Amino acid sequence: MSYLPRSIASRIKGKVLYNEPLRNHTTWRIGGPADIFVEPASRKDIALLLEFAMANEQPLTVIGNGSNLLVSDNGLKGVVVKIGDALGRVRIVEEKLIAEAGAKLGRVTAIAQAAGLGGLEFAVGIPASIGGAVTMNAGANGVSIGDVVDSVTVMDHQGGQRMLSAADLDFGYRTSRLQRMEAVVVEVELRLAARDPLEIRRRSEEYLRRRRVTQPLDSPSAGSVFKNPPGEAAGRLIELAGAKGMRVGDAVVSTKHANFIINAGNAKAADVLLLIDKIRTIVRDKFGIDLELEVKVIGNSGAGWLDAICHQGSKPLAGSD
Repeated sequence: MSYLPRSIASRIKGKVLYNEPLRNHTTWRIGGPADIFVEPASRKDIALLLEFAMANEQPLTVIGNGSNLLVSDNGLKGVVVKIGDALGRVRIVEEKLIAEAGAKLGRVTAIAQAAGLGGLEFAVGIPASIGGAVTMNAGANGVSIGDVVDSVTVMDHQGGQRMLSAADLDFGYRTSRLQRMEAVVVEVELRLAARDPLEIRRRSEEYLRRRRVTQPLDSPSAGSVFKNPPGEAAGRLIELAGAKGMRVGDAVVSTKHANFIINAGNAKAADVLLLIDKIRTIVRDKFGIDLELEVKVIGNSGAGWLDAICHQGSKPLAGSD
């Protein structure tokens, strides 16, 4: 197991832990230990960690609220940086909301509502940090957060900061240029619109009610496991293929929403990976459609074939959910 040298650890103002179980930091409640786990207290902390990782050729993984991640049971080597509440300041400037990357999306939507700024109602109930949500272009109800992004400030692996406009970020369905950059999201600026706070609240409550009715919010999950194929809904295909309720260990296809895999007790990443493979196979056999993962799989499971099928397009992210 790796340790931060005293010369670096003594300068970090945030929390530093060793062999920290990552199941404590993902909404699936799954994941082995991180060699070095740090919750930075400032951007200076992030710069120090990036400098250390680069100089010592240490793997570095950045996470947010862990809401879109499946972490290997073997954990993660090197440094895991969690951008959390200490980097979660939010402020309003006229019709713009400016949030540090660690701000929870639920808090951001509440602040926007209180300020009479609309445009984020669709995001109510998404359990992501704002940095992770923008990185994956999270969305619901036909709207994505990239639709309201004005700019994003990132820190590169040399510790330098730069601002990118929405036009620079190539937002698409559950994707953005941020996923391909060697940089960490540190701040997001959203352009919103002045609206009646009561109307914002009404729309937000309707979205949240719909989410509660259609999604298994009472069980640990990572949200939608697969992207929707063009013109189709992944959940519908999985249900029609007969996979609702399918189980491997404590990983179970939700009977409320078939595109959710819930942790029914003590599910392992290996259970989820096997279940993902079974779902893909049954949907492919019935419909000839290859489902693409929406969740990001990080770390090595030790089972080469599972790693090969599940890591398609999923690398550690700069500011993952």
